[in-house]
Amino acid sequence: MRLSTRIALVVGMVVPLLVVVSGWLLVQLVGKDLRTQADQRLAERAQSVAVAARGLLRATSHDRPRAEQARQRKLFTAALDVGVRLSGPEGTVMDGPQPAASVPLPTRTHHPSTVRSQGRSWRVLAVPVTGRGPGVRGTLWLFPPDTARDAQLGMVRRRVVTVALLAAPLAGAAAWLLAARAARPLRRLQQAAGGLDPHTSAARLDHAPTRITEVDDLARTLQTFLTRYDEQAARTAEALASARSFSAAASHELRTPLMSMQTNLDILDAFQDLDATDRAETVDDLRHEHARLLGLLVMLRALAQGDLVEADSFAVIDLAELADEAVADLRRRHPGAEVVVHSSPGLTIHGWQPGLRSMLDNLLTNALVHGRPAEARAHVVLSLRAGEETGSPRVVLGVEDRGPGVPQQRREAIFQRFQRRADSPGSGLGLTLVAQQAALHRAELRVLDGTGGRGARFEVTFPAAPAHRPQHTALPAHRDWLADPGDRPQGFHKERL
Repeated sequence: MRLSTRIALVVGMVVPLLVVVSGWLLVQLVGKDLRTQADQRLAERAQSVAVAARGLLRATSHDRPRAEQARQRKLFTAALDVGVRLSGPEGTVMDGPQPAASVPLPTRTHHPSTVRSQGRSWRVLAVPVTGRGPGVRGTLWLFPPDTARDAQLGMVRRRVVTVALLAAPLAGAAAWLLAARAARPLRRLQQAAGGLDPHTSAARLDHAPTRITEVDDLARTLQTFLTRYDEQAARTAEALASARSFSAAASHELRTPLMSMQTNLDILDAFQDLDATDRAETVDDLRHEHARLLGLLVMLRALAQGDLVEADSFAVIDLAELADEAVADLRRRHPGAEVVVHSSPGLTIHGWQPGLRSMLDNLLTNALVHGRPAEARAHVVLSLRAGEETGSPRVVLGVEDRGPGVPQQRREAIFQRFQRRADSPGSGLGLTLVAQQAALHRAELRVLDGTGGRGARFEVTFPAAPAHRPQHTALPAHRDWLADPGDRPQGFHKERL
């Protein structure tokens, strides 16, 4: 059922009901006004009739029959169409329509009251009549019938019912016409939304404001819904692309260690009496390939998580506290390394805690492995400081080593996936993961010379975030760090700020 039809039916039922209720109130008010006017006329009539009643009582008390008859005719004439009853010491006289004599009547009233008898009702007013002389004392009752008032109220009731019956179809038709006209923008919106198919077309809802609040709000809701649908569809496509990239990278990079492990296993199986030294070397190769394989899977999984993380996973992070935890773990794993930390407390950023921890671990491990001077103890310096660029607060993270450094022409290539030296024990994904997290956190990643031109310094500059004020994180539009660099739409590994 259309909205206009529903509105027409509701209005067609409600309007007659309102007319009937209003008519009932009108009848009550009209009845009250008519009764008040009739009571006022009755009180005025009672004053003139009381004079005639006093004369009749006086004549009756002096026992003058002729005068009594004349006064009685005068009493009845003064009463006109109103029933009259006069009760005195010598008896009661009555004339006109009035209740039966057996019906009890009020004796002293200042205002008229209603008396019913034999299915009829009268307004009755009792007036005491007193005069000079003995025997001039009695009570006068006047009885105007309610027929005229009832007739007028009946006429008003009939007109109210007539208006209600006429109002039902007229109000329904008018409501249908107005509702159909008012619902026209809603029908246009429905037609526009009904023609959209997110699967086959990129067209979206184009709505011009109608100045009808409900229609405009519904259009904005639909536009928001379609925008969220597009975002989720894009994230689903990125998730599928990440899964494909993960599968391709894993199948490509795991093939060599798996084949090497298969060869070593074949050697152990074929040569049961292998020399102890050769057997130990083969087992050591197996362990090495197993560790490389495990590290590669861990790195691929971390890259996939970074590609799929959502903005609601971000929170305010104390970077200095997180750095202390990463350094403490590194010292436990490598007790012979010298790790120095220079930081200040309270350096907070808005970020993803697992990703930031992975970035710190990989920067420290890279400095420990590749920044070791020949025949010397590894020395790593981690620094955290507050900075300010372009008028906005920043947090600068630096990891410095004393190794051979990174040549200028290699400072971008080292962040691409599987870029590693021939003698590197890593998977070639550690710095790729660092670059991914830098882009994810809108940070600037640079490779510099170490202090005094010695070694390398990896520096990441984050936008600072006050701990008491949460902020919205806008993630990069496209994330597929598992794909080949040439297939990645953003070109180089990081988005420049």
